[in-house]
Amino acid sequence: MPSPSRTAPSVLAAAALLAACGTQSASPGGGDGQAPVRAEALCPSDAAPYGSTERSEPSPRTSGTPSALPLPSAGGTPEGGVRITALYAWGPASGCAGVDYSADFELTNRQKEKATYTLTFGFLSASGGAVDNGERTVEAIAPGRTVKGTVVMRQTVGSAPAVTGVQVTKVRSVPTAEVSSASGPCPTSGVHLYADQGDAAMGLRVLGLHLVNCGTRPYRLDGYPALELQDADHKTVNGVRILEGTDRISTGLGGNGRPRPVVLGPGEAAVADLAWRNTTQFGEAVNAPYVRVRARPAADPVTVVPELDLGTTGQLGVGAWRRDETHRDSPTSPAARP
Repeated sequence: MPSPSRTAPSVLAAAALLAACGTQSASPGGGDGQAPVRAEALCPSDAAPYGSTERSEPSPRTSGTPSALPLPSAGGTPEGGVRITALYAWGPASGCAGVDYSADFELTNRQKEKATYTLTFGFLSASGGAVDNGERTVEAIAPGRTVKGTVVMRQTVGSAPAVTGVQVTKVRSVPTAEVSSASGPCPTSGVHLYADQGDAAMGLRVLGLHLVNCGTRPYRLDGYPALELQDADHKTVNGVRILEGTDRISTGLGGNGRPRPVVLGPGEAAVADLAWRNTTQFGEAVNAPYVRVRARPAADPVTVVPELDLGTTGQLGVGAWRRDETHRDSPTSPAARP
């Protein structure tokens, strides 16, 4: 669900957690989805800053000496193909400054195609309450392949309760061929396409789809992005009307104008708004974590993960593509969802 600000607190927390010990984004290496997950050392002396380019070779799994903690029986139960295999405490004597706890996990791709996963873990106190969350991205896992990884919890501020357990709180996967991107190498399509963190106020949700021409030729848009909503199992969500324009969701969004052709030169960008309400009345509430987006007819789909909470309204408004005059072609990109 989008948060009230463009940079959600959960995103800031994840960034801080990952920055504590270098980047935690992982890749199988080699690009074939067959090699083990590349895992940064928990406390490498030459840790790269968060968001920097990953190393091309694997680095050591851990450094220092942690204390193993008993793993609750629930930890051995796979959740969405993820199984927690170990939990560790890192005290001052471990030689690992900046880390309080870590957990090892195994991930099995049960899908029929190569997929990239975003995993969210909750580190729990004895009462069962969440002490902190950790997020891990594992890229390009081949079908049927099982890989191993580690997620860490940074040192807490103040007197936080001791961690006694860990659980998988959310598993999201996207076909690797459809992964969205806000920066980095330019896809073969010639464009980056991604969703921002969105805004939420009084039940009204607004989220932006962003497209950046990273190629060398003009890119033409004319009309609305085509959308397919999917549930947590990647099944198409039926019964939701996708409306052209956002004015029937809220008249204050300015989304009732006719679409106009937009031609983007290299480095230029466009944006289209999604708007909905999460009102829940009679009936079953609809949640659509995934949205497959085609920027224009016949374009290859890109899957974003905006976590749409559509309530029982049965409607999603889609604005037409328009030129994004606020975009600046620079290494710094807006906060984005996968």
